[in-house]
Amino acid sequence: MRFSREAYIELMTFGHTDRQMFVELFGPLVGLESEWEAQGASPDEINLTAFDWDFVTTVNCGGNTGIRGGYEPTIVENTDEYIIRKDELGRTTKLVKATATIPLPLDYPVKNMDDWLKLKHLYVFHEDRIDWDLVELAKKQQSNGSLVVAYIPGGFDTARELMGAENACLCYYEQPELMHDVINTIKDTSVKVLERITDKLVIDQLSVHEDLAGKTGPMIGPKQIVEFVGPYFRTISELVSARGTRIFDMDTDGNVDSVLQTFIDYGLNSMHPFEPAAGMDIVKVRQQYGGKLAMRGGIDKHVLRKSKAEIRDELEYKLQPLMQEGGIAFGLDHRIPNGTPIENYRYYVDLSREILGLQPRSANRKGWQRMAF
Repeated sequence: MRFSREAYIELMTFGHTDRQMFVELFGPLVGLESEWEAQGASPDEINLTAFDWDFVTTVNCGGNTGIRGGYEPTIVENTDEYIIRKDELGRTTKLVKATATIPLPLDYPVKNMDDWLKLKHLYVFHEDRIDWDLVELAKKQQSNGSLVVAYIPGGFDTARELMGAENACLCYYEQPELMHDVINTIKDTSVKVLERITDKLVIDQLSVHEDLAGKTGPMIGPKQIVEFVGPYFRTISELVSARGTRIFDMDTDGNVDSVLQTFIDYGLNSMHPFEPAAGMDIVKVRQQYGGKLAMRGGIDKHVLRKSKAEIRDELEYKLQPLMQEGGIAFGLDHRIPNGTPIENYRYYVDLSREILGLQPRSANRKGWQRMAF
């Protein structure tokens, strides 16, 4: 079912809602479609529309706050197994076709301030970062029920893309002036872009991609957030919230339990996807933070490869009445993993709908849209 922007905002800000929201955040991993086809899945099941997923239509606000320009991407090598490219930052990247949709960098351009200054012009503000035709289109689509989303570069994620995770982490200690300059640059650009846009348009959701954690915890702690990332987040969130924005969402994998409160202190009020394999537990998060933090995801994707009894246990725990008090879009914690039997996926969908009080699936109701935004 398509949620209107008003219904989605009401749900995710713990207001009144007539029904629960049940979503598929990311879709299948590479190769799962062929597995399901061999198991007799229908075309509509393979493309996920048969499962009548809930979604809200989104539209970009019309502003670019990230990288602008750069090198012309080129393909260096294209084989049956992989693609080697040079990207806009000049990095060499490798995409393994059988298992991945995102290429991995093999090298990084920034090691020191001099390196950064050669690329800084790609992140500074220019008036042409705003496409006013897209702003007007967003305004029109918003009036028809679409959610207007503004994206800002991650405070950690930008440094990781420029330096690699290890050197980015070292940079906080060994070259703090470099880290401050990177973050202040993207903050300045984001402020100038979003100030101009919000004079004409209400942004419904501010979104940031960070991916700053693994199974053992985050790669930066509260100290680095307080000194570097937090002030950037606060500046942007206060700017847009004063002009009507209700949701500030962060996309990060891994275990961020130890820094959640710090991010909340700096304006974050929504997050996804909450990976159980990394130790994240949406029930415990809800018990601790209540209405301070909305969530998307949180259901263990790996349980779909187990028994139906184990699937039921997971759903009865994650979809319990406490969790149905608003502020959550229920769904898997990331892509549907390979090795998931189509029969188990059907069971997961049908049982979840039953527990959440949603109508059973029907061939007359079809729909799916990626909900990781």
